[in-house]
Amino acid sequence: MTDLVPDRWLTFDGLANGRDVGGLPLDGGGRVRSGVLLRTESLEGLSEADVARLTGEYGVVQVLDLRKDEELLVFGAGALAGAGVEVHRLSFIPETGRGLPELGDDADPMVANYLAYLGDRAANVVSGVRRVAEREAGATVVHCAAGKDRTGVLVALIASAVGVARADVVADYVLSATRIDALFRRWTSVSGEEMPPADELDRHRPRPEVMETFLRMLDERHGGPVAWLQAHGLTDGELTRLRSRLRDENGS
Repeated sequence: MTDLVPDRWLTFDGLANGRDVGGLPLDGGGRVRSGVLLRTESLEGLSEADVARLTGEYGVVQVLDLRKDEELLVFGAGALAGAGVEVHRLSFIPETGRGLPELGDDADPMVANYLAYLGDRAANVVSGVRRVAEREAGATVVHCAAGKDRTGVLVALIASAVGVARADVVADYVLSATRIDALFRRWTSVSGEEMPPADELDRHRPRPEVMETFLRMLDERHGGPVAWLQAHGLTDGELTRLRSRLRDENGS
């Protein structure tokens, strides 16, 4: 596995799990272009200074919000929406009637959840990829609640499509495990609840075998992430634009 460039983390008052997808190494050389795709948790905690930096220094022009409607009602659309940044609502989970695929007793339940995003919300998943591809300038923020599961799946699909090696896709997903304590400290400071015990926090940490199994199942059942995206509407032209937008062949 290649160096994952630790300075990809975003340091903001209102973010605990934010990082630039840029910097991830491409298979065969180069890196994902920085300043194009940022991944975070939900945005309601952003300060005015955070918003000014994201829209100014980082050039954020759109947000992909993967949360359910009920999450939006409880927590709001976030400070970037309030500042006039375009927000695309692309929920990965139905409000009602969700069914998880049967994977066998030995499969991690999170794998079924990830496959269900694709089964239940294929159009929204592809739309998320398309929104990144179609922007000719400016940065996109993609987020869910914690920035690790729904966001992790969309980023894994995009990273795979532009040529990030499988091991580095998994390693980037797992980085969110280092931010679980900080996320819960932020949430409990707002709610007034106590921090969960260590074993409960550990349940929420992304594990490499989950993403490895999810991607392997896409290989086995659909021919891989790119084949799945194309089977569900991503065109050759959109894939080319995505790669042009995100691939920095000279990056090192």
